[in-house]
Amino acid sequence: MAHRRRGVGVGRAGAAAYTKKVEELNALSLASAMETVEKLETKLSDFAKRHKNEIQHDPAFRAKFLEMCALLGVDIMSSEKGFWGKLGMGDFFYELSVKVAEVALASRSRNGGIIRVSEVNEILSQRGTKFKFVDSKSKTSYSDDDIITAVKKLSNLGSGFRTVTVGRCVMIVSVPDELDDDHMLLLDTAQDDRRGDYGVIKIQDMKTTLGWDKERCERALQKLMGKGMVWLDINNQGEKSYWFPSLWRKDT
Repeated sequence: MAHRRRGVGVGRAGAAAYTKKVEELNALSLASAMETVEKLETKLSDFAKRHKNEIQHDPAFRAKFLEMCALLGVDIMSSEKGFWGKLGMGDFFYELSVKVAEVALASRSRNGGIIRVSEVNEILSQRGTKFKFVDSKSKTSYSDDDIITAVKKLSNLGSGFRTVTVGRCVMIVSVPDELDDDHMLLLDTAQDDRRGDYGVIKIQDMKTTLGWDKERCERALQKLMGKGMVWLDINNQGEKSYWFPSLWRKDT
């Protein structure tokens, strides 16, 4: 006796209707999300127009504004159209990134390609480096946060520039060599002036502070010395000290 299969056709039709409904809901959700984003971008643009002067001339305000843009996924530095183009953020960070790169590259023979963001800021300030927005009558200053943002712009170009946070400071690295955990720990230890002079360490400091054996200490130091990131000094008693030129301060 043949079996009757009426339910099969009904099941396929139901599945098709269900799939269609899901697609409609997904399309509706996407359209709603896009509408919400557009509204937020409009509000962001209105906010920027009202606070244009603060964005251009107050580094702290600018940092908060860029943070807000990032949360909304708005890249105002890449946009050259409409108000965002007139705001001039792209040109500002392009010019700043060029100056930052000049300082980092010029100091590479001294520090091996690693330099504190604060030192770059000091050097640019000493040179009197400032930037002027197209529609502004006065030049604007910049902060460490601006310099970090400028380095990110360089990094996106595949230049090898990047920032790393070591202990209490942010460093700009302008060479492609990767610094491993041991190298970062050495930099961090050299910043701790509670155990000795700032920016200099000795093998005994490393063994005491980090708990390393002599072989590990020397292995980590050898690579940094090979790249010029650490300088070796031997006093009259034959005692070795390892200096980090990227951490040198004016009072050192």
